[in-house]
Amino acid sequence: MTRIVLLIYILTFCTGFLYANDTVIVHKDARLDILSTKQAAVNKLTSKMTSNGQYKGFRLQVLNSRSRDDAFKIKAQLLQLFPDQKTYVLFQSPYFKVRIGNFIEKSEALSFKNQLAKKYPQNAYVVEDIIEYTPEDDEDPVAN
Repeated sequence: MTRIVLLIYILTFCTGFLYANDTVIVHKDARLDILSTKQAAVNKLTSKMTSNGQYKGFRLQVLNSRSRDDAFKIKAQLLQLFPDQKTYVLFQSPYFKVRIGNFIEKSEALSFKNQLAKKYPQNAYVVEDIIEYTPEDDEDPVAN
């Protein structure tokens, strides 16, 4: 009987030493950093997308009129003044709307609004819209 008690005492004493050294060493794989960077880039890109794969952005609305002729006349003027920017004529009954630009950031749209105000003095304002945008290769996380 004393041997059993002594054996239990020794086992209890040994397990106490085992729990005293409770250090855990975790070795992180270096590929996890690359993976988390890519995932962050994907999240940033998809936050700018709609559910059908188009991009959310901003345009400047220059005209809101019932006259179709006025809308296309303004579009032609804007194309002459800013050939590098795309212009759009939208019809939302009963109005024709003329919008210009494809901007990802609102700050870009506001900067262009200042340029537009110098050459085209009529009021324009920034509106949220679905824009035409193709990510560059360095922005596209799937390509990397």
